[in-house]
Amino acid sequence: MAAWTAAIIGAGASGLCMLKCCLDEGLVPTCYGRSRDIGGLWRFEVSPAPCQPALRQRHRWDWDGALPANEAPLPCFHPQSQSRMLRATPSTSQAGDATASLGAIPELHRSHWPHWSQPAPKTHHQSEHQDSHPCPMSLPGTASLSLPGLEKFEGWYLHSRDYKSPQSFSGKRVVLVGTGNSGIDIAVELSHAAEQVFLSTKRGTWVLHQVADGGYPFNFCYLSRFMQLLHSLLPQNTSSLFLERKMNARFDHALYSLQPQHRILDQHPTVSDDLPNRIISGRALVKPNVQEFTQTSAIFEDGTRGDIDAVVFATGYSFSFPFLEGCVKVLENQIPLYKFMFPPDLEKPTLAFIGLIQPLGA
Repeated sequence: MAAWTAAIIGAGASGLCMLKCCLDEGLVPTCYGRSRDIGGLWRFEVSPAPCQPALRQRHRWDWDGALPANEAPLPCFHPQSQSRMLRATPSTSQAGDATASLGAIPELHRSHWPHWSQPAPKTHHQSEHQDSHPCPMSLPGTASLSLPGLEKFEGWYLHSRDYKSPQSFSGKRVVLVGTGNSGIDIAVELSHAAEQVFLSTKRGTWVLHQVADGGYPFNFCYLSRFMQLLHSLLPQNTSSLFLERKMNARFDHALYSLQPQHRILDQHPTVSDDLPNRIISGRALVKPNVQEFTQTSAIFEDGTRGDIDAVVFATGYSFSFPFLEGCVKVLENQIPLYKFMFPPDLEKPTLAFIGLIQPLGA
């Protein structure tokens, strides 16, 4: 019997993992991506394809020897570097054994998946053709941003997806809305170039640090069998109390106006070693949620007002899959999936979503 073919949309971390799994199971996968090379979010591009986000060049990356691919172990104390990890990925993955179609994806239909196909690099040309795949696997995201009065604001505003470097904000006063990992990273970077950064948070956040006791990476110390055993035996409130004391021992979250009402294990935390330094230096000011915008300023919920030149929204994404013709239901930015992968209403389980998992509290 001929081997089944599989279409994988997205050549990032989830797509490459799916590519390897398909090869392990004897499928013939074709991986589709908008960018010119594999890596997805990890591969920074100054001028990416439309609607394609990318991690910034100086984005912190919490990767270490505790979380390697099973067939691509990293050297001991491998530096936590986005670029180093990308350089290692092509040589340690099996992506070369499958078709990688990188470039524009003009339109997608349930029965046919047209794409630009880029053969081996030595051919130096591109060809356009159509393929049919019985097993499409989607690795999804659109940006979401809205606040009262934004239409009146005369300055510059953008989503974190479109942020590339701090040079454009040099000497400006910037509001950063959102305290997730992207928001904190951008706020820290902007604080070195902008005149003033206002970090607006709706509910605060717990800030983890990458460097743990003894100088080891935080996740290297806490993602262990021993720590997981303790977590399974102790009540969640006890585990939360232990971690919260560790976080507050580094800096008092209430003193820095970041103290959230939720416990640390109830929502996805933020990771940053630099944020406390930028706050204590005054280059980043923590503010409550934005109540509304005026033509030249932002009014916060505590009644204070700040004159601003630009706004960066790090407020996440809204999921949609227009090319699936309504066979996938999105309810309140959530998708009901069997085993977090398969739409339960399909007649045949030939469609899977890989990595479509919301963080805690999202």
